[in-house]
Amino acid sequence: MNIAFLAHDKKKELMVQFCTAYKSILAKHKLYATATTGRLIADNIGLPVTLLLSHKQGGHQQINARIAYNEIDLVLLFNDPNTADAVEDSQMMDTIRHCDRQNVPIVTNLASAEIAIMGLQRGDLDWREMFHKH
Repeated sequence: MNIAFLAHDKKKELMVQFCTAYKSILAKHKLYATATTGRLIADNIGLPVTLLLSHKQGGHQQINARIAYNEIDLVLLFNDPNTADAVEDSQMMDTIRHCDRQNVPIVTNLASAEIAIMGLQRGDLDWREMFHKH
């Protein structure tokens, strides 16, 4: 499975902690992330991550394009509900809309991320594989 990671600045440390806790599951999949988030995951956890641009340089758009082409199977987007940045909020909502259009599971907080990662381990997302066979 191809998993994309995005995190608001105040949630990046939580993302690293999440990846540390679930390293053994994540290691079986291909990981993508915007630049800073991806570097933090790669440097702190040791998992290989395909680094995209930073969100300010178009990383969200790169992930959205991969979602549109069914190249992403799960999005972990750790959102800071207290952010006052309208541009970041708009980018996050755009990613959520892309996931909704393509039926790509997306989670926006730690609790739903844990449910998704456990489902991934059980094989609950194996149905996504059909999108990669054409």
